[in-house]
Amino acid sequence: MRVLKEGYTIIKDGIGTEVQDTLEQQGISIIPEGSITLPKGYESGGLHCGLKFKRKDIGWIVSHVPAQAAGVYTTNAYQAAPLQVTQESIAQEGKLQAVVVNSANANACTGPEGLEDAYAMRTLTAQQFGVPEHYAAIVSTGVIGERLDMDKVRSGIEEMDQLAHAGVANFEKAILTTDTCTKSVAVQCEIDGQTVSIGGVAKGSGMVHPNMATMLAFITTDANIEQTYLQNALKQATDHTFNRITVDGDTSTNDMVLLLANGEAGNDPLTLSHEQHEVFLQALIYVCEALAKMIARDGEGASKLIEVTVKGAQSEAEAEQIGKAVVGSSLVKTAVYGTDPNWGRIICAVGYSGQTGYNPDHVSVHIGPIEVVHEGRPTSFSEEEAKRVLEHSTVSITVDLHAGTQTATCWGCDLTYDYVRINASYRT
Repeated sequence: MRVLKEGYTIIKDGIGTEVQDTLEQQGISIIPEGSITLPKGYESGGLHCGLKFKRKDIGWIVSHVPAQAAGVYTTNAYQAAPLQVTQESIAQEGKLQAVVVNSANANACTGPEGLEDAYAMRTLTAQQFGVPEHYAAIVSTGVIGERLDMDKVRSGIEEMDQLAHAGVANFEKAILTTDTCTKSVAVQCEIDGQTVSIGGVAKGSGMVHPNMATMLAFITTDANIEQTYLQNALKQATDHTFNRITVDGDTSTNDMVLLLANGEAGNDPLTLSHEQHEVFLQALIYVCEALAKMIARDGEGASKLIEVTVKGAQSEAEAEQIGKAVVGSSLVKTAVYGTDPNWGRIICAVGYSGQTGYNPDHVSVHIGPIEVVHEGRPTSFSEEEAKRVLEHSTVSITVDLHAGTQTATCWGCDLTYDYVRINASYRT
């Protein structure tokens, strides 16, 4: 079992000066201790109901008023029952007010009985918080193929009004599975003279691959925003962040990103025609990117974050596909773990990415600041210096196709012995 680093959040590793400066230029401020309750009108908490042996395993987020809601879900054909029920809730009116999340059990591949349990969980949530059923969302994560112990779930939901269980830190811990730490971030910006806050919390460590993975993310904002725009903004942010991470190449049955906007900030409604809509979008993208990188860094058994930037592509989609191929390569991942500057593995991944809009003889590759391939040919570089670069906690790889002007960045982690150990005994 992986050990949870109590009270530690990866965002506290720090933020690069360049990123900080860019955000400030856009009027966006990072709030170091912020989370999903930084925006006005939200409460959260978590407790232990018995699904896990000791650790917290059920949590909640509640908005004081109905909030516009947007969601993005796994592309796995086996969508877990909670995803089906939550999508049904949002489809009715485009709003949510209460979200309950359990860990330890995914309620996936559990047949009609599992769907009944999911509906029952939604009913219990709605009753507990006094909201219509279609304003309640439910989320599950954990082991696939086992029925939920509904007696334990019921007792947990019924205890959610106890003050001892309140607090965002309890929620952040309650949603974890094999994660070693909690993951949260928050920002503020000014729109129409009003302070607008966005907070995010995520879990995810293994079974993580582009186009959603075994990850959950919950984002709240007090922005006043039109629901269609909210959904489009979330989709755009997800495409540029969560869909560009990979840990092990597996896509889960339960992945979900939920975004709630309750309008408590009091700004004019945000739509595409609002002159400051881009400020909100960039703030949202930052929150999603920060959470995505935390997930990648905390990959099961991982010791390093790998950041692959592909530039000089004919299209952003081409750059993204090549970046995913490189960061998802088991051989690249093991080379990074072993501090082996084996650039041949990087070039190989570029070649099998399926993208053809470049000339292989023009491709250059950098590991950190060190150029190891120049226009298709190896360079003379110091192996020892390259190894030192690969010892860093964040390893940057840059591939320049020299074929266009488009760029994309993808994130992953190294592959260590611990990944096998953790997953060989996941259920035991």
